[in-house]
Amino acid sequence: MSDIANEIMDHASAVADKVVGDPVLFEAPPMAEQERMVEAMLFASAEPLTSEEMAGRMPHGTDVAEAIVRLRKRYEGRGVEIVKVGHAWAIRTAGDLSFLMSRERTETRKLSRAAIETLAIIAYHQPVTRAEIEEIRGVSVSRGTVDLLLELDWIKLGRRRMTPGRPVTFVTTQEFLDHFGLETARDLPGLKELRASGLLDNRPIGGMVPGLEPSDEDLLDDDEVLDEDDQDEMFE
Repeated sequence: MSDIANEIMDHASAVADKVVGDPVLFEAPPMAEQERMVEAMLFASAEPLTSEEMAGRMPHGTDVAEAIVRLRKRYEGRGVEIVKVGHAWAIRTAGDLSFLMSRERTETRKLSRAAIETLAIIAYHQPVTRAEIEEIRGVSVSRGTVDLLLELDWIKLGRRRMTPGRPVTFVTTQEFLDHFGLETARDLPGLKELRASGLLDNRPIGGMVPGLEPSDEDLLDDDEVLDEDDQDEMFE
């Protein structure tokens, strides 16, 4: 038995020596193949990968650093490039083409009741001063509401009144007419059309729009005023 055991051990030792000494068994893939491996990992990964992470997935003996250098050179001038992110690597869109990835989206936002009322008063009573707007609404007009309408370019400053203090007036703009599909201010809709379009809710606003029927005015609550917080909010 000892002779057989010694023979088995000698054979195993010879095989081990052959495995350790034979470089062919541990030869790394060609560099082109290593580049493909790195490229595949970077392309498929949602997060940047470090050299150590990639080396742990590749065959023994590969040179990840060299593969990255060659890969970066191959991607020079292309639509995407290999970039270093901290201590990791990732495939990213070329910096000069980033504008192609941006997307503009128009977001529709509903004006607050205060802004709608102020805009309607200016449209139907222009030219009108801030004091006149406040008199019609029954509450003060916040600076934010007026600034918003000016920013939207729906109103602009008109001529000053030839009265003490020479207050400035507000009028609607061409952009206002274009937005609402009007040829002139004379084409402004009546109360029913405003409500149907959603610019006014079902709560009547006395004195704001010409043609307001007495029955509607009777529905108004004399104590109905907007809270100061509502005045400050430009959008709902």
